[in-house]
Amino acid sequence: MEHHRQFGRWLEEFTVGDVYHPGVGRTITEHDETWFSLMTMNHNPGHIDAAASEAMHFGKRVVNGTFVLAIGVGLTAADLTGKAKANIGFDKVVHTGPTFPGDTLYARTTILDVQRSATKPDRGVVVSATEVYNQNDVVVLRYERTILVGSQPVLDSEPGLEQAQR
Repeated sequence: MEHHRQFGRWLEEFTVGDVYHPGVGRTITEHDETWFSLMTMNHNPGHIDAAASEAMHFGKRVVNGTFVLAIGVGLTAADLTGKAKANIGFDKVVHTGPTFPGDTLYARTTILDVQRSATKPDRGVVVSATEVYNQNDVVVLRYERTILVGSQPVLDSEPGLEQAQR
């Protein structure tokens, strides 16, 4: 029998307190870090200049914080936003530790709130809190995210349809 992994969830499939672990990590290479920083016009020497970064606080290159956020968002896409209508916002973004090229990042997300829209019952808002952590289980980033999610479509039932689905 063929099985397909669900990509995203409908509003009704989110429950306050649920925790999602994507089950896959992302190792950040020096190439990734350099390209992301250059593509986003972030020319901070701590991100793109190995020699200059040796004289800085950590003594080596540090991964661009917005790249760490982008990785966290990407790691959670299959669980959170696969069926989302819109990304409403990010709140309380806090970098709790550095990320270096060679680190592997993982994410864990807890659902904080689920509210159906009072005016548009075909959708609602989901608020989540995500922790991004490295291969040593050290949390390097925390953030809250608010997304607009659609309700599960209701299929019109036809006579005999239920019987045919059995």
